[in-house]
Amino acid sequence: MVSTVPLPRRPLDTGDTPSGLTSNAGSDATSATGDVRRWYENELGWATVPGPGPGSSGLALRLAVGLRFDVLDVPAEAGFAALRHRARTRAPGSPVALREDRMLLLVAAGSADELPGLLDWLEWGRLTPDLRAIGAGGHIEAPLPPGFPALPGIPGGTGDLPGRENPQGAAVWLRPPETGCGTEIPLPTMSALGGVGGAPDLVRLVDTLATQCHRIRLRRASAQPLAFS
Repeated sequence: MVSTVPLPRRPLDTGDTPSGLTSNAGSDATSATGDVRRWYENELGWATVPGPGPGSSGLALRLAVGLRFDVLDVPAEAGFAALRHRARTRAPGSPVALREDRMLLLVAAGSADELPGLLDWLEWGRLTPDLRAIGAGGHIEAPLPPGFPALPGIPGGTGDLPGRENPQGAAVWLRPPETGCGTEIPLPTMSALGGVGGAPDLVRLVDTLATQCHRIRLRRASAQPLAFS
């Protein structure tokens, strides 16, 4: 069972603004990393891990997965199609980030363990290898918080590239988490099946993502030129 006890708040540096971001955060990548770390830990209660991820072009900071949330990692094209579909059905939203050509959708902690069985139950099985899950022990690159000043070579804190990949490579928030919510951030969960509790439904989200992944694979396969011997 995932603990709901908030993580200890990291002391703020002298001169920090009420939001936890120093006024000169954008002038130096090192101080900015510290400000971002405090924002995630103090405002959201999320654990951070120092160091960039593989091939990272963003800040030298990662978010620990499996404590407050797990992550569904899908091709950005499939993710955008799924978000458009869910918007039409007025499905509840939850935090979403973009890194290069992959979309990262935050879901309830423990969901990564549920994904293989859930795909089998939905009769997708191994048809959607592009749909991955990151769970306990994993990490994702920490995007800059919303409204945080951009650094050289690192995009700003909110996604301004709807429908396109991020050309600079660093992770950005498309739908950032709301500060001050702590463990109350509504994340897709199995317990929301049937709309119970007001949280997004993990089953419907996974089914929509798997559908879009499969459609894209079929479209790309049909576009391949036929080989004649």
